[in-house]
Amino acid sequence: MSKVLVISGSPSPTSKTELVGDYIARRLAENEWHAGHLKVRALPAEPLLRADTAHPRIATALDQVAQADGIVLATPTYKASFSGLLKTFLDLLPQYGFTHKVVLPLATGGSTAHVLVLDYALRPVAHSLGARHVVQSFFLLDKHMTRDSGGLHIRSESTGMLDDVIEQFRKALVAPF
Repeated sequence: MSKVLVISGSPSPTSKTELVGDYIARRLAENEWHAGHLKVRALPAEPLLRADTAHPRIATALDQVAQADGIVLATPTYKASFSGLLKTFLDLLPQYGFTHKVVLPLATGGSTAHVLVLDYALRPVAHSLGARHVVQSFFLLDKHMTRDSGGLHIRSESTGMLDDVIEQFRKALVAPF
């Protein structure tokens, strides 16, 4: 069974981005993938900011990335870019930390004016880390998501497109390279 790791970089404990990451992990698990979810905000701040890769929790997180066949990068959009928290974590990876991996970039935000964060910020970082393949990215508008006691609800017009992107990601994971 192949492994997929969702890495979410939201600093908020009430993050819709994290809930989207959970949704993707569940959808992949339905298709017999082992899908984990690394919430960068849950890592200890001081070792993360000091780039202490020997710290046990940081080392474990880096090992999760190394063991994954596929990576989903999930980030809220801040100042027309991906989160600094996600960037801090990605900076800890080796130069080619995504070698032989398939990557799905995903961003959430309040306006389609920020959709270019995927192509001009997140996708180049995934390529610079040596990704085997970066699949079509996806931008999910905040207004298409609601949160309640049952979790996250995504409006049908976005759910269908998101499911299509997840399917493309799943197919890329099994494609020979």
